[in-house]
Amino acid sequence: MFERSYTKALLKRLEDEPRRFIQVLFGPRQVGKTTIVRQCVAQTMLPFHIASADGVMAAQSEWIQQQWEIARLKARQPEHASSILIIDEIQKIDNWAEFVKKEWDADTQEGISIKVVLLGSSRLMLQKGLTESLAGRFETTYVGHWSFTEMNQAFGLSPEEFAWFGAYPGAADLISQEDRWKEYIKDALIETSISKDILMLSSIDKPALLKRLFEIGCSYSGQIVAYNKVMGQLTDAGNTTTLAHYLRLLDSAGLLGGLEKFSPDIIRQRGSSPKFQVHNTALLAALSSSHFEQIRKQPEKWGRVAESAVGAHLLNRSIGAPYKLYYWRDRNDEVDFVLQWGEVCIGIEVASGSNHKTKGMAAFQKRFRPKRVYLTGREGIPWQEMLNIDPRDLF
Repeated sequence: MFERSYTKALLKRLEDEPRRFIQVLFGPRQVGKTTIVRQCVAQTMLPFHIASADGVMAAQSEWIQQQWEIARLKARQPEHASSILIIDEIQKIDNWAEFVKKEWDADTQEGISIKVVLLGSSRLMLQKGLTESLAGRFETTYVGHWSFTEMNQAFGLSPEEFAWFGAYPGAADLISQEDRWKEYIKDALIETSISKDILMLSSIDKPALLKRLFEIGCSYSGQIVAYNKVMGQLTDAGNTTTLAHYLRLLDSAGLLGGLEKFSPDIIRQRGSSPKFQVHNTALLAALSSSHFEQIRKQPEKWGRVAESAVGAHLLNRSIGAPYKLYYWRDRNDEVDFVLQWGEVCIGIEVASGSNHKTKGMAAFQKRFRPKRVYLTGREGIPWQEMLNIDPRDLF
């Protein structure tokens, strides 16, 4: 079985380090968080207990205490001085952080060594509980979508296949049956992520609007679209504040992001039109009426797919990284992606089709004096090669 780098990192913390922090793994659905912890416990001699809150009623807070008692029983075994407790989908329990804090602090006072790993799919819900109740007691690991390198090593995907079929390992075996693959992505991933990670955990007044925003955002992935223009395609669209809030929720679930405009003026930056960017290009492809072989023969449309693949790579690597990801546009001048690390910025222009937009790169250089600018595509770094590069190395 393929092993992601997160497995070794987590195993080292559980085996080689004393009980110090609650380990929190969070990220989108179907990226292998549960597999990672199962691979860890398969390689350790410590006793462990794994439980999932996915089917537990939200108000059943005593469930957490029950799982903790099982782990305590294992930790009291004479041949072991410690045990591991793993709780999946922890955010499904109301006020989960308060009850985790209570049990963790009780173990600290009693000198019981239970090493705790919490897993969750909703980044916003997890971070809220962590910062409000568990300050100083945890460290987080963002488990993102699979990279091209991982999908290539595990399943043999080519860069072109990765750009279209994306990075859901559970769907990789269905790629040869594209219609079946699309139905799986829509039913088992998109619908489940929206219904369980957003609608069940957040106050959403207009769920149909959120779903429609997601569909429109996927179809415009890689493009800058004003909220007013989006509202023109929606019925009962509410206002731009509602759309911006829903887009943040979709982003927190690892589905669809909205990049902000790069600007030294924070107010202008926050008030800018978003550049839609899917976290995983499988989402774009699953909602498209086109098929892989068809779209490969359409240079303009395929260029947008390739740009979205590069954008998804940069976006996923930016979560938890020391740099931020933006776009830049001023009238007719545009740079597809801007990475900012402290006071340093770099620009990346993706020219995978026949249309080169280097005029925007010159204007960007003149205005901001970036450390570097990169052209990806023809006459530059091949977009396929960009998928293998750690964005931090670009600085």
